[in-house]
Amino acid sequence: MARNPQEYVPGNQEAPVKLTSLADMLQWAQNWARSRSVWPLGYGLACCAIEMMAAAQAHYDLSRFGSEVFRSSPRQADLMIVAGTVAVKMGPRLRLLWEQMPDPKWVLSMGQCANSGGEFYDSYYTVQGVDTIVPVDVYVPGCPPRPEQLIEGILKLREKILKQGLKIQGETD
Repeated sequence: MARNPQEYVPGNQEAPVKLTSLADMLQWAQNWARSRSVWPLGYGLACCAIEMMAAAQAHYDLSRFGSEVFRSSPRQADLMIVAGTVAVKMGPRLRLLWEQMPDPKWVLSMGQCANSGGEFYDSYYTVQGVDTIVPVDVYVPGCPPRPEQLIEGILKLREKILKQGLKIQGETD
């Protein structure tokens, strides 16, 4: 495999990416740095929150992916992890927290309750998916999803961040 910086993207051994300009190379470097230091804001609401906390502990070691400390302030976070059932009254508060996060920001929806309302989908007081309140970048399925699935979701988000704003030769939008 060629080690030309215009053709080689670390971590993507299957298909090298050809960047089209110097601006794209700089954007890729910035995206690479962002993708390796995603700071989460935990919005844990139910059983999914227990699995989210387990992912941060030593056994699963979320810190090896750059997401070690869950932030208590939205102004210090760039990833919101919504884990659990969102009630209708929580919607405006969830939106407010998302608006307080600095750009660029991402949202990960964890578990069936956050994704679609889960087993409470027909309740009058359950939001039918967090994507009706904030834009969601990655969905993690399960009830509740295992910590490994959350880590996989964060890795999928890293891939998405890495390609953000790039014009990659051979790809169309």
